[in-house]
Amino acid sequence: MGSRDGIEAEEKSVIDRCLPLVYQKYFENPVPENMPTLGDLYDCLRSQKEPQAQRIATALEIYVNGSLKVFNHQTNVELNNRIVCFDIKELGKQLKKIGMLIIQDQVWNRVTINRSSHKSTRYYIDEFHLLLKEEQTAAYSVEIWKRFRKWGGIPTGITQNIKDLLASREIENIFENSDFILMLNQAAGDRQILAKQLNISPYQLSYVTNSGEGEGLLFYGNTIIPFKDKFDRSTKLYALMTTKPEERKSTDAVISEKGVQLHAKND
Repeated sequence: MGSRDGIEAEEKSVIDRCLPLVYQKYFENPVPENMPTLGDLYDCLRSQKEPQAQRIATALEIYVNGSLKVFNHQTNVELNNRIVCFDIKELGKQLKKIGMLIIQDQVWNRVTINRSSHKSTRYYIDEFHLLLKEEQTAAYSVEIWKRFRKWGGIPTGITQNIKDLLASREIENIFENSDFILMLNQAAGDRQILAKQLNISPYQLSYVTNSGEGEGLLFYGNTIIPFKDKFDRSTKLYALMTTKPEERKSTDAVISEKGVQLHAKND
């Protein structure tokens, strides 16, 4: 909404009045095509008499009819797949925040559904520091780290930008609720910050100082374990996972020629 205090009490009441009306069709017949969009909320707000309703609708207009209307549609993502990948790389700066909130909400919904089916849900967040830059997504991330385990959720944050990560006020809460940390080679400034934050000795720090590929430290509970993992580059699994441009051309040819299938083991 852009105001200093966010949504005011009167505006919350107007939204609360509109939501049951917007969802009425879906509740009567809960099929995906009846799920309301932002446009339905916008139309309902415009039909209300209060000036607060008109103010909210005007704030929504750019997301409904304007240049940021990308989320004012039924989803085209198949959410029932066993693996779902949300890519927000091409979202502009103005849409990235709302995009991240929508994805976090969707993940929480999936964890809730899976819990009732007695299933665990693994949630991997690449470029995790981006979520911690925004106040709302950072607060949501802390809630995820604190509560997901009770719901069968297993969140994992991945980042190369340690300074951006540690700049967040919320990172201490996330570290305190993380049982497992894998740390690879670190820059000098990042090493000192992490050594203080995680109580790493100078000897242990040497394993993330000018270390090679597949070398680093594992933190599990109160235990810190140095490791060196030399992955066999001749395997099909390495050919599938490598992200090095100079290796992709040759490995893509091998994969397309021989064919590779990977099947997850049944629980």
